[in-house]
Amino acid sequence: MKLIVGLGNPGSKYAGNRHNIGFMAVDEIQRHHAGFQPWRARFQGQISEGRLGSEKVLLLKPSTYMNESGRSVGEAMRFYKIVPEDIVVLYDELDLPPAKFRMKKGGGHGGHNGLRSLTAHIGADYRRLRLGIGHPGDKKLVSNYVLGDFAKADADWLEPLLDEIARHADLLAEGKDSQFANKLTLALEPEKAQRPDKAQRKDKPADTIATAPRAAKPKGQSHIRQARQQKPVSAPKSGPMAEMLKKLLGGDKS
Repeated sequence: MKLIVGLGNPGSKYAGNRHNIGFMAVDEIQRHHAGFQPWRARFQGQISEGRLGSEKVLLLKPSTYMNESGRSVGEAMRFYKIVPEDIVVLYDELDLPPAKFRMKKGGGHGGHNGLRSLTAHIGADYRRLRLGIGHPGDKKLVSNYVLGDFAKADADWLEPLLDEIARHADLLAEGKDSQFANKLTLALEPEKAQRPDKAQRKDKPADTIATAPRAAKPKGQSHIRQARQQKPVSAPKSGPMAEMLKKLLGGDKS
């Protein structure tokens, strides 16, 4: 049994909140995959059982409110004897821009009260799917921001994100977090899948105009070789210069 948990607050008042993106994601998984049972109350939350790929899965939305999420998850974990490594928690992340996500295993709670409660009840070794909602820019605005509803314009990125999470949820259930992350990235950011050919990686356009080849540069020669190749200078045979050269070179024996 694998446990996939979405974090949020129960009730229609909070249904559209940024803080409830975890609830939204597991709702989409439950809708997307045939065979999941209707939601029902258990383990201080709402659960739905079904299969993702070859894995039997329990979806859970704690009804304890965000700050006590660990009570609900701990109860389900102990009942089914599930280890933390087989638990995936989906939740909102202020430190990621909207539409971005990150997979992570273990770590701290980062100030998130839902994670704080989970870690207190089940330890820190559970897997996390962090779903970016952006930051309001001022710490004083955080509470109203996360408890505020997504804007209508957010549907442009939110709906595709939730759809792709549901589409590839079987990889989460199978523990293939890296493959899951790659699938989401390629679906949501297809430009990252387009890699230039090796011959074009140095910022060279593929259709550049050919230019005439340069003439081969002559091989360099040493100063000694150059001097040897020079033609000998002919000395004068008569006149004052000839007489002076004879004396310098010992040609005059008188």
